Amino acid sequence: MKQRQCIIQSCLPEDIAFKIISFLEESEVCALGCCSRFWRNLCGSDCIWESLSKQRWPLLNNESSSVQNSGPTSEGWRGFYMNRHIEIVNGATDVVKHVEQCTRSESLEVGDYLQAVEDLSTMHLGFKDVQMFLFKPKLNVLLNLVGLHYCIFRLNVPPEYVAEALKSHKISDRQVCVKWWKLGRWFYGFRMRDEYHSRWVSLADLVTKKEEEVLGVLHRGAIHEVLRVQISFVISLDTPWFSRGMLGQG
Repeated sequence: MKQRQCIIQSCLPEDIAFKIISFLEESEVCALGCCSRFWRNLCGSDCIWESLSKQRWPLLNNESSSVQNSGPTSEGWRGFYMNRHIEIVNGATDVVKHVEQCTRSESLEVGDYLQAVEDLSTMHLGFKDVQMFLFKPKLNVLLNLVGLHYCIFRLNVPPEYVAEALKSHKISDRQVCVKWWKLGRWFYGFRMRDEYHSRWVSLADLVTKKEEEVLGVLHRGAIHEVLRVQISFVISLDTPWFSRGMLGQG
């Protein structure tokens, strides 16, 4: 068996072998590299890991990006990939902990929500990273929402791609409740009572124009006429802070 394997490997052109490897995911490349010395040498090649790195982190293709400037040094692309993967794991774990700490009361204020999105942006996560670490069914749905928001507004991933990712990870039907309070309008010199809005939406609906208004509220946050935005994943019987709308009367 080993002799036959050696014969096949000796007859296999190197460019064909590299072409085979190029169709594999990272874990599959590592598994193939454990099969023999022949495959280990090929699977450890810089060109393979450069391609894998740029597929996972497209910003590496942008010469002006900070990710590109922190590219591989003497460690090569494989070492760069492994080290960056560890950084992403640690950073994503911190974001998960941050959101979970902020949602102990089963709701999240929009300031904390947008801070989580900003943290992801600082780490330069790629679309694949979001799917690996934030599109998990076992996670709090608010973390799924943070990942969705980041993909659309920071990575500019086409909505249909995000929708497909939500579906493949079986989280597209998960729902959140978005509440927002708006400053009361002026009417003949008097300011009317502050407005209260509440909407239950699924993650799938947020990536379509069906719930474009809700996604816009989340993206803008509490600015101008919007006094407060709160996201929750359970039905709340009370509406805390809503009573403050009485203060808006003229």
